[in-house]
Amino acid sequence: MANFFNTLNENKMNEFLLIFRRDFTSKEEQPSPEQLQNSLKRWQDWFGGIAAQDKLARPLQRWDGKGKVVKSSKIVTDGPYVEIKESIGGMILIRANDYEEAAEIAKGCPILDFGGNVEIRMAVES
Repeated sequence: MANFFNTLNENKMNEFLLIFRRDFTSKEEQPSPEQLQNSLKRWQDWFGGIAAQDKLARPLQRWDGKGKVVKSSKIVTDGPYVEIKESIGGMILIRANDYEEAAEIAKGCPILDFGGNVEIRMAVES
């Protein structure tokens, strides 16, 4: 029985948070409405590919674009764009064996087509 549980642990995939960031505020950095519409299919295909491989750890979740920021002084300000040009556009949880596999998945993210980036964080057991 111990071998069974060891095998389960060896095959257990890790969960990774993929955070999508890009400049959403500078006028000159914004894609045209046509570019955004055309990218929608790429996003759907990318998400669908991750889900088809059973590597989507949680259903997709939409996030609002407003948000709040709480500073160390306890002051609350509107929106995530207060002091930085680049902000979070979305995030997903995926399953992968290691950072290398998570990075390979992230390389297909359509945010990269618009000058954005993908931050990868692995969940750790408590």
